[in-house]
Amino acid sequence: MIRVGILGSGFIGDSYAEALQDVRNAELVANYSRNPSRAADFGAKWAADATQFDDMEALCASPDVDLVVIALPNEVHVEAVRLVAKHGKGVVCTKPLARTGKEAAEILRIVTDAGVWHGYAESSVFSPNVAKAHEMIRAGGIGEVLTMRAREAHSGPHATHFWDAETAGGGALLDMGCHTVESARNIFGKDNDIVEVFAWGATLVHGDKTTGEDTAVALLKFAGGQLATIESSWIEKGGMQLRHEIVGSAGRLVTDTSVTPVWGFIGNPVGYTVEKADADTGWVYPVPEETRAYGFSQQMRHFVDCFAKGEVPRETFEDGYVVNRVIDACYASMKSGTWEKVPAQS
Repeated sequence: MIRVGILGSGFIGDSYAEALQDVRNAELVANYSRNPSRAADFGAKWAADATQFDDMEALCASPDVDLVVIALPNEVHVEAVRLVAKHGKGVVCTKPLARTGKEAAEILRIVTDAGVWHGYAESSVFSPNVAKAHEMIRAGGIGEVLTMRAREAHSGPHATHFWDAETAGGGALLDMGCHTVESARNIFGKDNDIVEVFAWGATLVHGDKTTGEDTAVALLKFAGGQLATIESSWIEKGGMQLRHEIVGSAGRLVTDTSVTPVWGFIGNPVGYTVEKADADTGWVYPVPEETRAYGFSQQMRHFVDCFAKGEVPRETFEDGYVVNRVIDACYASMKSGTWEKVPAQS
């Protein structure tokens, strides 16, 4: 049984804790929040026997914890990884790995120097529909993959900390583009580098909340000549949009996590229906088993299994570092208005 501690008590921490319920060989034994009452509420909700901490290092140092999951704001990731590595624990970090490529390089250096196991929690590549598309692509179902369009959109972040673009490191592109960049890398092959990008971003709706972009589009050019178009938006009402359109020489594939077998018109609120619903009456499109539909359960099962066996997982901090470098180039392109090379690994 792998004993897991979670740092953070917000939306993503809840998602990871719920996902762990689907992992037969993992147990949530500890959780941290800087607010003791929130830590207590989190523990009561997900693991009655878990120990609560209001000090990050104390959780990381606990002999009862084997694997630490970081579910904290972007600006805390370096500090949290450093503490986990100091105490020799395995570590899973939420997306994005860091705010910049330079910061991601430091995070990767910390775990490499410490020799600790690490996993990058990029849920999109583990979601069942995207995973099935990858399987069909690897089997040659659509021939040579040529282009891809991916979009993630909703009405804005859950946590207020992401509206502060200066502290968080960016806006919608960093928040959501990290998903679609990594999806593109998986679809075209991780050995097929993204070499050049062109990007546009603007603050169209939420200028009263953020100085970061609430809408962004980027073109990613691969070394093999393929092209991915990724779209990130904080301005779309009516629930989460998660869609991939993949074109190959012998066919095409479409995935859409927002498509649901349950939908209808309701005149009275029924409680939570779907992430980012924005309205609780009218036409609703609830997503059953969201934690599984979005890939959280599958990724946690994968990480725990790999950690238990001492194997390298599908997504590591090296992948998070690549994603941050690609996004750095996108932000540079937004400023220059031209194609920008992806910075070399430092």
